[in-house]
Amino acid sequence: MKIKRREFLGAAAVAGATVAGSGVSAVAAGAKDADALNPVAMVPFGKNLKVTRIGFGTGMRAWRRTSNQIKLGKEHFENLFRYCYDKGIRLFDTADLYGSHGYAARSLKGKPRDSYSLVSKIWWRKDGVPDEDKGDADVVVKRFLKELQTDYIDVVHLHCMTDPKWPENHRKQMDLLEDLKQKGLIRAHGVSCHSLGAMEAAAKEPWVDAVNIRVNPFHTKTDGKAEKILPVIKNIHAAGKGVIGMKIIGEGQFTGDSQKIDDSVKFAVDSGAVDCMIVGFEQTAQIDDFIGRVKKALAKKAKKKTV
Repeated sequence: MKIKRREFLGAAAVAGATVAGSGVSAVAAGAKDADALNPVAMVPFGKNLKVTRIGFGTGMRAWRRTSNQIKLGKEHFENLFRYCYDKGIRLFDTADLYGSHGYAARSLKGKPRDSYSLVSKIWWRKDGVPDEDKGDADVVVKRFLKELQTDYIDVVHLHCMTDPKWPENHRKQMDLLEDLKQKGLIRAHGVSCHSLGAMEAAAKEPWVDAVNIRVNPFHTKTDGKAEKILPVIKNIHAAGKGVIGMKIIGEGQFTGDSQKIDDSVKFAVDSGAVDCMIVGFEQTAQIDDFIGRVKKALAKKAKKKTV
């Protein structure tokens, strides 16, 4: 059968495009597989952001703008920031309560701003920070921007929500944060939850872009047993909200119990609803150790999928 030259060239072009397309798909699939096994890969967070799978929590046992990390000394604390960054951890969880803004600013100075993500939190309760007049969210966030030496903050939370009616009680601050988001001064807003009722409210509240949630399978420093918390976390995630898991190591209570740490990491990884985990590292060795444990948990999860 004879084929005209024009038909032959057309068929060749289609075949070439198909091969090229397959190559692109294969590369994309390979990159996705690599990310699935990478403990510090950038992962989707909420509807519009990406963060690293592991984050540095800078408020270990924090109160009135001090913390375990601050007590270690300026040089040591800032070294932890830089070590995290060099290891690929690019999510830094700060707060007014922690007093960690200035440390973050000095440690990350000179780093490309789009290479890392900053979370901060507004403390609205009477105690916790020494300021008598805490100010509304618009005033407070502008102070945060100066302290962090940045043009924008990736996520700003209302800190330590316990009341299930927080969306009603804090609507003014929520509206102010939404206005700051529209102006580009923050990229997302949400809440740090410290009760199951507050978590359930966050799942239903459209305003919420992201949530910090205390999570581990041992009911240590969390807001209920794992079987009650996990469905709520999944509801939050299914609603398109970013989920940051905190108290993964029970606020340090699992230190020294290797199996408990592994089980907690596995619980978060296997949940399919915890986007990233923040840990209040106090030593560089803890950073290396946690990265290794997350890598192991991801490998086990991937292996389970192929069986």
